[in-house]
Amino acid sequence: MRITAVETVPYRIPMRKPLAFASGAVDHIEHVLLRLHTDEGLTGCADIPPRPYTYGETLASVIAVIDGVFAEALLGADPLDRAGIHARLRRTVGNQTAKGGIDVALWDLVGQAAGVSVHRLLGGYCESLAVTHMLGFAPTEAVVDEALAFIDTHGVRSFKIKVGRRPVGVDVDLVTALREAVGPDVLLYLDANRGWTATEAAQMLAATTEADLRFFEEPDDAAEVLGRRRLVASSPIPIVADESAPDLGAAAREIHTGGASALSIKTARTGFTESGKILGFAEALGLDVLMGNQIDTQLGSIATVTFGAAFEHSSRYPAELSNFLDMADDLAAEPLRIVDGRVAAPTDPGVGTVVDEDKLAHYRID
Repeated sequence: MRITAVETVPYRIPMRKPLAFASGAVDHIEHVLLRLHTDEGLTGCADIPPRPYTYGETLASVIAVIDGVFAEALLGADPLDRAGIHARLRRTVGNQTAKGGIDVALWDLVGQAAGVSVHRLLGGYCESLAVTHMLGFAPTEAVVDEALAFIDTHGVRSFKIKVGRRPVGVDVDLVTALREAVGPDVLLYLDANRGWTATEAAQMLAATTEADLRFFEEPDDAAEVLGRRRLVASSPIPIVADESAPDLGAAAREIHTGGASALSIKTARTGFTESGKILGFAEALGLDVLMGNQIDTQLGSIATVTFGAAFEHSSRYPAELSNFLDMADDLAAEPLRIVDGRVAAPTDPGVGTVVDEDKLAHYRID
């Protein structure tokens, strides 16, 4: 089997409910649908979500680097030669989500060719993942209402709370009210998206000791090295590296230099191959891992559950799998469903991403 064509399709879908957080706000998503076509009639698919405010990639840059640079490494290649392909991709620095998308599409081809789901090929540890829902900036009452609605409607029992506003007391009040509303048995954790200083983040931790928070993701800018390390050393809960650990090397540096004590894995930026390396690194060191969300569509969420449910260590905590519900529509031909607070891993050969061609024609912007 050989790759005969590389297709990149930009598309735009509005958000039904805009998502605001410390490093930005999103009222629509602009992603790239990547398809790798082969001489055997199989097509590998992946959704690529550029995030300029996090990684510097844009819609235009993703398309440019795939069509203008990476296509040379892909055309004529055997999808089973993933190591060789990745060695050629690494000659170009950065472009993490473009590389991650290529890896997912390659695995999709391998699974289809083998007639087996990629979830099973990777490990097939469990059949589904529990869901955590992301709660963006909004008045306290609205955030509480959203959480209660997700508990009642979808059975979700875990929430990541976007914080990082000033004064810190605004988010202290939010967390206190949310814990009181959802009760003691719902998992809550924070994500400040680098919005605070280390001192402000420490104030937040001190003021919410009764809220039983589990994790604190990117409380401050990891580039402010001494402040971050002081915070990690004193924090009573794990500090999660997300934006500061976009690849294996960065994850290792943050952990070994005291910049974090847990890791977020996002298949949108490290695919399945590099995500597996990060997971093994974390497991060997006894670090907690969260399966994160890059404001993913259903296509992206399918990739997340494919990987996360394949291993014991990545399935211990609820995964961020519900952001697609904030979008007005999706390209997935078969809607992803949250049942009793869980999302099932796909069982069809490959990754399980099937695109609705009519919707793609409607939302594409090329």
